[in-house]
Amino acid sequence: MSAEPAAAPREPDELDRLGDAIANAVQDAPLVRMGGVVSTVTPAYYRVSGLSQFLKLGERVVLPGGPEQPAQIGEVVRIDASGATVKPFEGAIDARLGAFVHRMEPVSLHPHPTWRGRVLDALGAPVDGRAPLTLGEHRVFPFSDPPPAMNRARVGDHFRTGVRAVDLFTPLCAGQRIGIFAGSGVGKSTLLSMLAGAAGFDTVVIALVGERGREVREFLEETLGAARGKAVMVVSTGDESPMMRRLAPNTAMAIAEYFRDRGESVLLIVDSVTRYAHAARDVSLAAGEPAVSRGFPPSVFSDLPRLLERAGPGFEGGGSITGVFSVLVDGDDHNDPVADNIRGTLDGHIVLDRVIADRGRFPAINPLASISRLARNVWSGEEQGVVRRFLALIARFEETRDLRLMGGYQPGHDPDLDQAVAIVPKLYDALRQDPNSPRSLDPFREIAASLQKGAQ
Repeated sequence: MSAEPAAAPREPDELDRLGDAIANAVQDAPLVRMGGVVSTVTPAYYRVSGLSQFLKLGERVVLPGGPEQPAQIGEVVRIDASGATVKPFEGAIDARLGAFVHRMEPVSLHPHPTWRGRVLDALGAPVDGRAPLTLGEHRVFPFSDPPPAMNRARVGDHFRTGVRAVDLFTPLCAGQRIGIFAGSGVGKSTLLSMLAGAAGFDTVVIALVGERGREVREFLEETLGAARGKAVMVVSTGDESPMMRRLAPNTAMAIAEYFRDRGESVLLIVDSVTRYAHAARDVSLAAGEPAVSRGFPPSVFSDLPRLLERAGPGFEGGGSITGVFSVLVDGDDHNDPVADNIRGTLDGHIVLDRVIADRGRFPAINPLASISRLARNVWSGEEQGVVRRFLALIARFEETRDLRLMGGYQPGHDPDLDQAVAIVPKLYDALRQDPNSPRSLDPFREIAASLQKGAQ
C-alpha cells in the first residue's frame, strides 16, 4: 500500500502573522522582572539602587508611568557597587526618589524590506503617522561589531554621484566611506541631498542627527524625490535627548547592515557625525568620565571609529555600505579633535570652504583640500594627468589672487600663471551645480566641452 503524498505547505494566514507579531513583541519580556529603586535624581541622570548585580552596560531599564504619564525608558551608562547610573531616552527626567525601576533588554530592531519609504525615530518606532512597521525575522542590535577585517570584501566599482566636482576630483567607489567637512551654513546639507539621489543603490538609509525639525519633511518630500521609495530615514532632532541623538546613527547603521547582509548595495548618509560626538560626550560625562580633549572624554574617540568602521564592504560575495558622513567643524577649525579623528578613519574627505561659498560658488568644494584615497582605482592614467594639471592651475590661481588684485600681474611673464588665469575661472563656472541642475553623466567630457566653448 503506497504512502499518501505529503500535503503542500500552507500559506501563512492572518492568524499566523498575528502569532509572529506577538512572539516578537513578548520575546524581550522575561518571566521574572528584576527591579530596584531610584536613590538619586539630577538634571542629567538618575541613580538606581538594588540592581547593580543584575545589570550590564547598555541595558535598558523602565520607570513605570502613572495613569496620565507614559513609562520612561533609560539606558545604563555606569555601574558600581552602590548603584547604577541611568540616562533616560526622553529629554526630561520624571523619576522620583523611591520609585521602582525594572530591568529590560538592550535596544533591538527587527528590520524588514517594507521599511523602505518610512521615517523612524532612534528606537526604531515609526514617526510618519502611517501603519505599524512589519517586523522581520532577524533581530539586530544598534551597537554591533563590523565584519572581521580579513573576511571583508574589497571596495567595489566606481559609481557616479552626479555631482560634477565630486566625480572629477574625489571619485567614489561602492563600499567607500567619505566625510563632508564644513562649517555651518556652507552648503553641507545641500550637497548631501544631491548625493542622496545617486543612482545604482538598492536602498538608501539616512540618519538626521541633531538637525532642525523643519528639515525632516523638506528632506523627505523635496530632496529625495524619486529616491524616497527606497529610503529609510532615522530622525533624532536637536531638541531630543543626547541618548536619542547618540542612538540614531547606530540604529541607521544596523538597518543598513540588515540590507547589506541581504546582498544589497546600500548608501548610508549620516548628518552629522559631529552632533553624534556631542551627544556621546554628554552621555560619557554623565557616566563620570573626565574631559581630556576640548571637553571630550576618551570614550568618544573610541565610539567614533567603532561607528564608522561598520560601514564599508560586507563579507566576500555580499553587499556593501557606502558611507557619506557629514562633519560640522566647530568654528571652521578643520583640525579640532573630532574632525581630526574622523578624517583619519575615513577613506577620504570633501572640504567645503566658507570663502568659496561667500563668492557664490556652489557646491563650495575646495579641490585642493579634498581627497579620495581610492581615486587611483577610478582614474585612468590620462584622467589622473588631467586632474593633477587642473589642481596645479587652481593652486597657482589662488596663491596669486592678492597679487592680481593689487595689479601686480602682467600677462606674458609667467606661462603657467597665464594659463591659470585663462582656464580656472571657466573651470569654476563649469563646476557650478545646484540640486535643480541636471546630474552629471561624464564630468571629464562636460568640463572639456565647457572649456572649449569658453575658448571660442
